[in-house]
Order: sequence, then structure tokens, then C-alpha cells
Amino acid sequence: MKLFTAIATLAAVTNAHYVFPSLIANGASTGEWANVRQWTGYYSNGPVADVSSLSIRCNVDASTKSAKTLSVAAGSTLGFSAKASISHPGLMQFYMAKVPAGKTADSWDGSGSVWFKVFNDMPIIGTSMTWPTQGKTSASFTLPKSLPSGEYLVRAEHIALHSAGSSGGAQFYISCAQINVTGGGAGTPGPLVAFPGAYKPTDPGIMINIYYPIPKTYTPPGPPVWTG
Repeated sequence: MKLFTAIATLAAVTNAHYVFPSLIANGASTGEWANVRQWTGYYSNGPVADVSSLSIRCNVDASTKSAKTLSVAAGSTLGFSAKASISHPGLMQFYMAKVPAGKTADSWDGSGSVWFKVFNDMPIIGTSMTWPTQGKTSASFTLPKSLPSGEYLVRAEHIALHSAGSSGGAQFYISCAQINVTGGGAGTPGPLVAFPGAYKPTDPGIMINIYYPIPKTYTPPGPPVWTG
């Protein structure tokens, strides 16, 4: 019966895809692709599957694209809108990378070991694994109050795990936004990782069968969250 239920659940998963085209900041949603880099093929809503490709950083060609940079205060809430809803089960994570001195967010490609994680959610595990963002039309996190002021790239990543039982099966829905943090502190964000480089296709949080047998634990890929 458990195996039948698992198979039925898997068959019921739709093939719907989604994209994160806009920010939610200062109490309002920005226009689509105003502050989020518009990646090549965005209209397909398609995912990235290869964790070793450059596209795992900000999506297809987005490392060399640019958008407008939005000012937001340290300690405030920042979110991304989803279009359409986040239909697949899986992990939501946010990373940030501080723009180096002498560069600006609209021209920097985010290369090197510069990314730190500021948020990941976790599944509720019982008779199944349920995910906080599944079915939602947005996801958000709080910018740490001790985050230093300056310009940043912000990377939204939803890892869809409905087909992740084999290597390469996980789907990465990614967007990168440009922000300028004001009123920041003197924190030292870390650990720092690079994209590509932070993940392997066989990481336990990436290659996992979430249906049967139901996992007893879940380990998010990447570094621990920096909370400030």
C-alpha cells in the first residue's frame, strides 16, 4: 500500500515550471525583470539541471546581464515573486554576494568564492515530506541587521525534488537580483562558496527520493546559513 501511494503521488506531480521575475521590498512588488536579471529563455520558465554549469549561478547567461539596483535596509524583509506558483516540492534557499570594491552590481558577474547563504527552509517530515513554499506565489527572508552596507547580488533558488532520485534529476529554479543595502552593520558573512562549485550532483540534499521510503531527515546542500 505504501509503495502504491508513493507511485500515485509521484504520478500526480505536474510538469508545471516557474520563474522568479520580481522582488518584494519596502512593502511593494517591483516590476518584472526591473531589479532581477532577465535570463535567456526566461519565457520557458525552465529549470537548470547541471550543477557544474555557469547557469547554476544566476540562470542562463544572467551572470553577464544587468538590471536596476534597488535600495533596501538591513534588517528588512526581502522577497521574490514566483510566476506561476512554486508548484514542485523542494527546498527554497537564498544566497547573497557582496559586490567588490571598484565594481557595481549592474556589471559584476558574481564569480569566485563570494556567495553566502542567508536562508533555507526545511521540510516537515511525517507520513510524507511537505515543503513550506510549495503552492506559494512568493518567498522571502530577512536581511541580517549586521549585514554590511553596499551593493549585492541576491540569488533565489528553489530546488525541485520531485524527480531527484537519480543524479541530474533535481531541478533548480534560479534568479539573481541587484540590491543596495543601507543602514548595515559590521558583520562578516560566511562561509563563502562559488557557483558553480558549491554543489555536487550526488549531494544528499540534491539526489534524494522524497517519496519512498520517506526520508527521516533532510540535509540542505551548500554552506550553513549566515544569520549575522
